Amino acid sequence: GIFSNDLVVGLMYQLHGPGGLRRPVAVWVQSAAAASLGPAAPACAPSRPSSASAAGASTGGSMLPATALAALAAGRGALRCRLTARRRARLPFKHRCMATLQDPAGEKAGDFKYKIDLEGLVSLCKRRGFVFPSGEIYGGFGGFFDYGPLGAELKNNLKRMWWQRMVHSRDDVTGLDSSIISTPAVHKASGHVDNFSDPMVDCTESKKRFRADQLMWAKVELEDGTEIGYVSMVEDGDVEKALEKAAKKLSKEQKERDTGANLKKLVVKDMTEATEEEVRHIPSPATGKPGTLTGARAFNLMFETNVGPYTDAASTSYLRPETAQGIFVNYKQVQYVTRMKIPFGIAQIGKAFRNEITPRQFIFRSREFEQMEIEYFIDPEADFKTIQEEWIQEMWDFLKAIGLKEELMGREVHEGSKLAHYARACTDIVFRYPFGVSELLGVAARGEYDLQQHSKASGEAMEYQVPGEKRKFVPHVIEPSLGVDRLFLALLSSAYDEDEIDGEKRSLLRFHPCVAPITCAIFPLLKSKPELCEKARDLARRLRMRGWNVLYDDAGSIGKRYRRSDEVGTPFCCTIDFQTLEDDTITLRRRDDPMTVVRRRRDEIPGFLDEECQLPI
Repeated sequence: GIFSNDLVVGLMYQLHGPGGLRRPVAVWVQSAAAASLGPAAPACAPSRPSSASAAGASTGGSMLPATALAALAAGRGALRCRLTARRRARLPFKHRCMATLQDPAGEKAGDFKYKIDLEGLVSLCKRRGFVFPSGEIYGGFGGFFDYGPLGAELKNNLKRMWWQRMVHSRDDVTGLDSSIISTPAVHKASGHVDNFSDPMVDCTESKKRFRADQLMWAKVELEDGTEIGYVSMVEDGDVEKALEKAAKKLSKEQKERDTGANLKKLVVKDMTEATEEEVRHIPSPATGKPGTLTGARAFNLMFETNVGPYTDAASTSYLRPETAQGIFVNYKQVQYVTRMKIPFGIAQIGKAFRNEITPRQFIFRSREFEQMEIEYFIDPEADFKTIQEEWIQEMWDFLKAIGLKEELMGREVHEGSKLAHYARACTDIVFRYPFGVSELLGVAARGEYDLQQHSKASGEAMEYQVPGEKRKFVPHVIEPSLGVDRLFLALLSSAYDEDEIDGEKRSLLRFHPCVAPITCAIFPLLKSKPELCEKARDLARRLRMRGWNVLYDDAGSIGKRYRRSDEVGTPFCCTIDFQTLEDDTITLRRRDDPMTVVRRRRDEIPGFLDEECQLPI
């Protein structure tokens, strides 16, 4: 498709597997003049951004489609900007931004460096009470997490701010809270029962399971064509580098095949791209042995449960895999009781469950998660692209308002075969996490698919009657969808910082005051002075009555109390000292400007927090 007057962007897909699954192979850019002669082909093989297994084998690997190679040979003046679309989320941020061609802050992001990695964030969350592994005293339970005291506060603040901005601040959006378990007919009509699946691979020896599109492998051969074997690993970090290391090790072990030739460059693929013959020679990451992996097969991601006293087919239902369907089946009822006119939206915050084959990257991909979604119903004749863009901008502004760094954000547009079967358009807002760039939220134009499916399955009309007209229609839908847990992780990543005060290093979380788990810390200067403690507790009581989460702390020196507050992101600290007894003023310290301390009257603090903690609209 045309991106501008000067550039054309193309996306190539390859069909593979018995189900004919479409996988993106490459994306490229060329000049518009060259595009008139035909598409250019990608000049690079798919790259994948880690322990690796290796095994000897004797089969060949698949190549890019012949049409791509032919177009490459034609060399029609294509721009030399060729990027792999396959596994774009693992590319460095600036390259991914080029691939999506929609990143207003990509250049800044290329210079940004995190001061903490994912492992450090996990440690901080556990140490300071943000997130714990679920059931840790029993060894934990994969893909499930518990939010601690500070995590619960931060998560609730995020949901409260989203609801305030998306529902309370608008006249055209109302709220809903639908049930987690519903009649299975809902999931049947939506297509989740038959189609909601991921490709899965089993290791028959270790009994471990892997997501097929995350189990990476490569054929190892010499430049003279001599085959050495195969290497494999579960995708994690720099896949290509790890597989190259495993390939060199395998080559040394196969000395009898050494012809003096160098190793050929690896072509890294995932298990969905492996032929039946190749599957037999790819080693399992769990055992290192070939011949123990099965081919890729579909695995339904919904959690089954039974409703009622009997366990049979009639009692089977599911934990909802998304919150959207509860909105669609209640659309007519909500519209009737609220008397809202199209366009209008229904918002919901709620739990969803997906039986992920390999949950990973902390709370980014878990089996129990929370969503904040809006289904915005519009006239089919309306300009859906304009309305979608308005919602994309609204979500972008919200993310900035609560404290996400804009230089870590970007856009990714889904086009052509990458779109879901029901979608007319979809744009993701992506975020550069410590482990790479991944989707944070999506804004999809879902058309009328869901309402039509439920209308056909239930026999209930989903049409909207235009007031004062004879016209009826089934509304189309724009859906902004945001994961609370992914936002939680993005906010932690964005807020973490380290600096130095008077030669002493400190780590801190620069949360916006509107979402900080603790809004203000109250300190009496000395614990041994009852008059100071009484004044401090009185101020804490007043602030709590105004709805602020306040921490009263009298343990340790003032400096240590400041450091503890900084580490958990508390934006303000108030110290009650001896001057307070004379003029009722207190010392106010800001987390982000610790060297500037001011005095304010004690009765001014509630109004000060009201003003400072407002969500920017």
